[in-house]
Amino acid sequence: MPPNNDDWLDIEVAYTTPDREYILPLRMPLGSSARDAIAHSSLLERVPDIDLSKNKIGVFGKIVALDYRLQQYDRVEIYRPLTIDPKEIRRLRANKTK
Repeated sequence: MPPNNDDWLDIEVAYTTPDREYILPLRMPLGSSARDAIAHSSLLERVPDIDLSKNKIGVFGKIVALDYRLQQYDRVEIYRPLTIDPKEIRRLRANKTK
């Protein structure tokens, strides 16, 4: 008997580098966590620089924990650490235009 569609979630796992964007569609069992989706996506093998103990994750721009329970059509995003403070970038741009 095929699984009931209500037992599955259609989600995405996303990660962006300066050179590449990864958007991986997945079908996960109901009750799966963000950690489950990331592991199932194989993104950690593709991009070994990702360290879930350091990289924050979110769903549609809102920071969540790895044990966040996924909902239908969620997009799990893995964020890269900031290399420079956004305020410093704005200050540098402002000085450049003077």
